[in-house]
Amino acid sequence: MSHAYFARVHWQRQPDEAFSDNKYSRLHHWSFDEGVSIPASSSVHSVPLPYSTLAAVDPEEALVAAVSSCHMLWFLGLAAKKRWVVESYDDNPQGTMGKNSHGKMAITEIVLKPKIVFSGNYQPSEDEIAKNHEQAHENCYIAHSILATVTVDGENHYAG
Repeated sequence: MSHAYFARVHWQRQPDEAFSDNKYSRLHHWSFDEGVSIPASSSVHSVPLPYSTLAAVDPEEALVAAVSSCHMLWFLGLAAKKRWVVESYDDNPQGTMGKNSHGKMAITEIVLKPKIVFSGNYQPSEDEIAKNHEQAHENCYIAHSILATVTVDGENHYAG
């Protein structure tokens, strides 16, 4: 089974920008599905202000968020099949940029730091939750699509 996914990435030079002097705005827009549009820009770590836009998503942040989102969706789906009741799932993932094995700059590690609140009569143990995270990681399409190491922070982030 294969699926195709589409997005539109659009950038337009501003009339007052020469472009060839490398002093142009990196602000652009990502568009998805039924017209959802997100402002995007280069990271200020790659291109300094004012040519990057702080109030926009950069590709590195988007990659980290995509890994976290995919993992969360698998975790929730697996938890529902086990009849666990999840009240909330809140993650503050962190991606680390560094040189990869080829000496190229890359996101080399993504650490997920989920805080999950369960309710209901059954409260899963930390071991059960850890196994659910392992299963979620094994199924996450995005994690399979990247070379970075993806780990779930082992601290106790669960509340009943």
